[in-house]
Amino acid sequence: MRKTFIKIGLIAAVIVAVTGSCKKSDSTPATTYYMGGDQMARPAINTVFVTTADKDNFNNTIPSAMGTAFQAKFKTQLLALNSGYTTNALTQTADQFTGLLSTDVLNVSTSGKTTFFDGTNVLTGRALADDVIDVELLLIFGGPGGTSNAGLTSDHVSANDKAFLTAFPYLASPW
Repeated sequence: MRKTFIKIGLIAAVIVAVTGSCKKSDSTPATTYYMGGDQMARPAINTVFVTTADKDNFNNTIPSAMGTAFQAKFKTQLLALNSGYTTNALTQTADQFTGLLSTDVLNVSTSGKTTFFDGTNVLTGRALADDVIDVELLLIFGGPGGTSNAGLTSDHVSANDKAFLTAFPYLASPW
């Protein structure tokens, strides 16, 4: 009988020790939030003008602060790509052009033609058929008349491989 009381006493002591060490913590674990961001309003601008070291900062900077934070860096990159840059086909100096590019937003015209650039309308939006890479190459390398550095002003992809649909969702089918 004495052994039974000792066993029961040991079991009780173990239960008290275990439950005492398993007290619920009063502190709630911290909630972790993750935010992903990628500024790509104008195709290829982030890829070409933002250095690897600045990617996260650029991607998480609000557009109203982008120009101040990145225009000088964009200008350095522009002049590294085209050391002979004076103005582009829009008559923009390096400061004007990189100021425009560093604020990576896609403007949309609600009352006029929507296009990336058609020779007259500039950055009023983007139509699916707009050849934005050619426009960007032309503005970076084409000079004031758009005719300088002819080998660098086009990616030589003249159209989508399939016709776009005429009704929503407008995108061509993948097959």
